[in-house]
Amino acid sequence: MIKVSTMFQEQRREKILELLRENGSCRVQELSDLFKVSEPTIRGDLEVLEKNHAIKRQHGGAFISDFASFTDGLKLEHTEHMEEKRRIGLRAAEFIKSGDNIILDSGSTLTELARCIVDRKNLNIITTALNITLMLGTEPTNHIMLTGGELKPPTLSLTGEKAALIFKDIYIEKLFLATGGFSLTAGLTYPGISDLSLKEAMINSAHTIYLLADSSKLEKIYFASLKSQKKINYLFTDDKVEASYIRSLNDLGIEVIVC
Repeated sequence: MIKVSTMFQEQRREKILELLRENGSCRVQELSDLFKVSEPTIRGDLEVLEKNHAIKRQHGGAFISDFASFTDGLKLEHTEHMEEKRRIGLRAAEFIKSGDNIILDSGSTLTELARCIVDRKNLNIITTALNITLMLGTEPTNHIMLTGGELKPPTLSLTGEKAALIFKDIYIEKLFLATGGFSLTAGLTYPGISDLSLKEAMINSAHTIYLLADSSKLEKIYFASLKSQKKINYLFTDDKVEASYIRSLNDLGIEVIVC
């Protein structure tokens, strides 16, 4: 379910910038349809963003100007709260043993998890992440399947409906999932709509769902909502989460693991 409310100009531009940082690039027509404004209005927004931020306009759309830096050295864009993400990755890694069948999502927290399981063997892995594929593919006993789909340079990942197709008729024991935001009412939320079909397919293919989200993402709501909060079995987060919020999560059936 996607909700796009009427936005003032500055709010709309902030949302466009979030989408660009999440996806790497966006097309004018897609943004026009999403925000329910004309294409000339979107072009004006992009012109302002180009003057004030690290984006570049191109015919029919725009992209982040340091696009190449995301793939140079397999660096990710989102590197905030890294200490918390490292602790979360380390703790979540304890739930993966050699021989497991797992789905690994993409992003900086999942990358930290992957760093902690390089010693595991005989893993059967489906992942959306190019960097995680290379990291865990160095172990010859691991079997890794990389989804197809559209490239998202900021997260070095693949997304969209083509990526979701790989999960048709697949059943995996454990899914380690990332999110843009999580809310008790809106559930899993993301800056861009391209991830929704993929995340839903991953969730539907997994028996046990482990959500990895530092506390800065809790009650952070983007306009693309997947709901699905009642399908999450475990939430790994940091020690800044309040006890009352943990109780609310427990009421939803989510076991919280503070890292």
